[in-house]
Formats: sequence, C-alpha cells, structure tokens
Amino acid sequence: MPELTPFEEGLVVGILIGEGSFGGDGKQPQITLRMHVRHEELFRWLVERFPRTRLYGPYGHGGRTYFQWMARGAALVEDVLPVLERHLSASLDAYAFTRLDEMRERYGEYIARVRRAA
Repeated sequence: MPELTPFEEGLVVGILIGEGSFGGDGKQPQITLRMHVRHEELFRWLVERFPRTRLYGPYGHGGRTYFQWMARGAALVEDVLPVLERHLSASLDAYAFTRLDEMRERYGEYIARVRRAA
C-alpha cells in the first residue's frame, strides 16, 4: 500500500466521517462508502491508495446511480483502520467515533486475529 501524506489521511478520515458506514456482516467488520457516480474520481483515488479495498458499481436504484466502496478483511484491519485510529476521536466527531468504536468492539476478536497474522 502506498504511504499516505498527512493531507491524504485527513481527506480519508473526513470522507468516512461524513459519508462512511461502520458495521459488518456478522462475521467480519466492514466500512462502506456509497455516493453518486459524479464522485467516481474520488472512488478511484481511494482504490489507488487502498488497493486491497473494492469498488462496486455503478448501481442504479430508485432513480439514483451510485458507486459503493468497501473495506473489509485485511484491507480494513491493516490499511484503513489504522488511519482512522490515528485521527478519529470523540472530540472530532462523537457520532462517527461511536460507530467506529462499536464496530471495533463487536468485531474485536476478528480484528485481533488479523493483526496477529500480519
């Protein structure tokens, strides 16, 4: 994975605070970002910086066309999560921090297992 500049880390954190979803599928954690296709360049930029993540779409639903970017598995735990853990705090955005913290708690064993294997 390419090393991110401080600006790039800040941009990733800001995008995920504003538009990201922190959750999981019951087995593993995931972060999902879903936005209109007019943001395609931004999605491509994310995949360049986090090559183990996945970009899906474009999808059409309810008159809206969007892309969906997902970070899960090792891509989430080893690449994306450390950026969020360095910069996202309750004092920056309590709601996003709580959602991230709930995801880390719910999938704590999975995250620890991936980190041990790295």
